[in-house]
Amino acid sequence: MGVMMKTVRAGLLAAVSGVSLLAMAAPGAYAAGMPQLDFHNPLVTGQVIWGAVIFLGFYLVLSRVMLPRVGRVLEDRSTRISNDLDVARAAKQDADKAVAELQQARKDALAEAQANLQKALDEEQRAAEQKMQEINARLASEISEAEQRVAAEKSRAFAALKDIAADTTQALVSRLTGTAADASLVAQKVEGASAHLSL
Repeated sequence: MGVMMKTVRAGLLAAVSGVSLLAMAAPGAYAAGMPQLDFHNPLVTGQVIWGAVIFLGFYLVLSRVMLPRVGRVLEDRSTRISNDLDVARAAKQDADKAVAELQQARKDALAEAQANLQKALDEEQRAAEQKMQEINARLASEISEAEQRVAAEKSRAFAALKDIAADTTQALVSRLTGTAADASLVAQKVEGASAHLSL
């Protein structure tokens, strides 16, 4: 607003200076064939005076009515732009803060997920190790029981084999010699042979 007023005032001063120069240069100009600058003519003087009055009227209307309105509009616009910029800066700061919080939350969630995954893997590994220990213990027990059963069956088979061997030996001796073999002697020899085989 102040710049516009200064511009209008400068224009008014230039116009007044121009009229003064024209008035001073009028006699020479008229002599050169410019009747519109003959200030001795009442029509030219009236036109210059009315031009100055109209210019002064325009100046007063512009400076008192129009220029203040334009100044207020420009000031309002500048204030609105400044407020909009402040709102935009605040929104940008809020957005930057929200992005930073989101990134931090993402990092925290990732760290928590990795910790939970590691915890789950550790629990699964412990459970698998415990299961393997249980399976190994059960297998060892079953193997031990099977070995005991095999040993029992083996000893029963050897016991039955001793009886069969003793009976077969007595039958062979009696067939070959025609006399009955001494049962205690046959049992003793079969026992010695079976002891020798079990070693």
